Amino acid sequence: MCKTNRPWQRGYVQVYTGDGKGKTTAALGLALRAAGAGARVFIAQFAKGRQTAELAALQRFSDLITIKQYGREHFIMGEPAPEDIEAAQQGLQETQEAIASGEYPLVILDEANVAVGLGLFSAEVLLAIVNAKPEHVEIVITGRNAHRCIIDRADLVTEMRQVKHYHSKGVEARVGIEK
Repeated sequence: MCKTNRPWQRGYVQVYTGDGKGKTTAALGLALRAAGAGARVFIAQFAKGRQTAELAALQRFSDLITIKQYGREHFIMGEPAPEDIEAAQQGLQETQEAIASGEYPLVILDEANVAVGLGLFSAEVLLAIVNAKPEHVEIVITGRNAHRCIIDRADLVTEMRQVKHYHSKGVEARVGIEK
């Protein structure tokens, strides 16, 4: 396929939310599909700072997929530290720049819903970023507990619902499957 900055004329807003597994995985699958069509993709991962197999895999597509993490190596428990907020704010700034640049027809804000829930930034700020997107830019927002204003604004909302998970039987996250 040819490389193009505008593989589609209109970009929509997609939200992957819910308590089930697969939100980030679905978004990354969409990133691979877009890259396969020649589109450049920007992925901002909020509240994540650990090296994962998904990062290693996406580095193989560095000519089309840019992925950046805006978090520290640990999970945020309780109140976020100033460093957590600062990292998220930097992520929002760089995401806004990526959206406005015209270089990325697909922009993924991974775990942005979680970042809102943690108080790293507000749902209103996230909504303002979405509303300022150029017509051709597709935006995907992932993370559980999507705020009502984000759901209302989205063109597509998928809720992942956990029916059964082996984690409840003590199975730890496995490299290449969950991390």
